Amino acid sequence: MADYPEALDHMLAAWNERDLDKVRAHLEKALAADVIFCDPSNLVHGLDEFEAMVREFRTSIPEAVCARTTELDTHHNRYRYEWTVSSKGEVLVPGFDVAFVNDSGLVERVEGFFGPLLPLDG
Repeated sequence: MADYPEALDHMLAAWNERDLDKVRAHLEKALAADVIFCDPSNLVHGLDEFEAMVREFRTSIPEAVCARTTELDTHHNRYRYEWTVSSKGEVLVPGFDVAFVNDSGLVERVEGFFGPLLPLDG
């Protein structure tokens, strides 16, 4: 994909970084300073809060592996993709994100959702 933002890879690398002293370096390559991240468990604003969230995640599930599991669907600097968080070979949480990337190629907002969507009844 010609317009694939490398920031998404750097953001994923931060989630997978086991050396907590290296998390910030990944995030600085990925995120706008005023980034907003929102999922069912978190609502954070700015690079410092995002870093604290990742550090807490890495501390609480140190063996976790975060992986993007689909290609990207994209339009107007928005990128939708599915992901999993796994531990010891077992998927703990599947989900999807919609990431908004600014004109500088940095992630400025992430809207995350856990689990698959359920079909309509009837």
